[in-house]
Amino acid sequence: MPKDMTKTDTIFDRRESEARSYCRNMPAMFVKACGSELIDAEGRTWIDFLAGCSSLNYGHNDPDMKAALIDHIAGDGIAHGLDLHTDAKADFLSAFERHILEPRDMDHRVMFTGPTGANAVEAAMKIARKVTGRTNIIAFTNGFHGVTAGALAATGNSYHRQGAGMALNGVTRMPYDGYFGDGTDTADFLAAMLQDNSGGIDAPAAIILETVQGEGGLTAASADWIKRIDDLAKAHGALLIIDDIQAGCGRCGTFFSFEDMDVTPDIVTMAKSLSGFGLPMAMLLVRPQHDVFGPAEHNGTFRGNTHAFVTAKVAIEKFWADDSFQRELGAKADLLRDALADLAAMVPNGEIKGRGLMQGVDVGSGVQAAYICERAYEKGLVIETSGNNDQVVKVLAPLTTPVETFHKGLGILLDAAREAVGRPEKIAAE
Repeated sequence: MPKDMTKTDTIFDRRESEARSYCRNMPAMFVKACGSELIDAEGRTWIDFLAGCSSLNYGHNDPDMKAALIDHIAGDGIAHGLDLHTDAKADFLSAFERHILEPRDMDHRVMFTGPTGANAVEAAMKIARKVTGRTNIIAFTNGFHGVTAGALAATGNSYHRQGAGMALNGVTRMPYDGYFGDGTDTADFLAAMLQDNSGGIDAPAAIILETVQGEGGLTAASADWIKRIDDLAKAHGALLIIDDIQAGCGRCGTFFSFEDMDVTPDIVTMAKSLSGFGLPMAMLLVRPQHDVFGPAEHNGTFRGNTHAFVTAKVAIEKFWADDSFQRELGAKADLLRDALADLAAMVPNGEIKGRGLMQGVDVGSGVQAAYICERAYEKGLVIETSGNNDQVVKVLAPLTTPVETFHKGLGILLDAAREAVGRPEKIAAE
């Protein structure tokens, strides 16, 4: 892990666990945020191209969500309701049904889990095993599904896996789309392995994947590959689980990342920007025939966040009641890709990764990417890396970022990249 950029004696240095991460490279004391900007204790403003790792797709402190939440709290609305019926839950479910599920012809039931994406993944894997009576889950290289034990078994990153302190079982790893380059169709590879009685793969309960690998380096699978995987799951009696925790809620240009791919996942995991306001909230979408858990069989004190229900309803009605917001996302994605093309051209073999507003550039090394992000931070831009070697500079700007602010942030990023290109001898030495 990277070292702290500063050597200070703050309360964080004295008392916070060494497990902290983002703050090591961005040590400012942030005290305020609005839209796509963060403000520190000294009044300095940063443009936010991290957005809570895609938990703030609609920006910081959206005024309509904030007003609804303040009204709910001021009116003594329910703050915590276990999984009791509440008006806030009913309003959220009604908005989600009307504006998200029904227009996409999705008949899924909604299951509220604990508030993290990892908890949603755990629940999805448990359902698949209960439905099929099988234990094996197929996951993919560079996939990231969380760091609790079950989800971590499906996660590929060795740094996170070694933190388990135990054997991680029940998952077979297969190559993701493009893992062997353009000459090999990894769906064919998986098909051959599954069809071979001596292939050594136990019959799978589920196949789990991200359509765009958020932490794995922004590799985006093709629609044809996703469809092939869906067909293989059906052919072999397995459930298809699509992890839309980071790639969903508009990040890839549509509400779900798999829209227009001719697939209907058996289970969809959702979290991060689901609440719309950065509040903890996670859930599963489950086809009715797979809704097999008995009461409290996947339990938790925080199954559903009532305050998050309030803000999530506003987010759905404000941004997804028609297609105007989605059209804006397409235009911003084009703007982003043009800027990233300039960045990719600056570095040898630079490669644009991802799609929609979940894009970045593979700059060849983790050292290079880290330096670009460090210089960007010093210039007033919060941005991070991803990839198996942290070699991808990843842009996760709020989807609501004004075009002028978007241009300014991208300009800072390109300036930082130019400085990185100007110091190849130091990067090589590091």
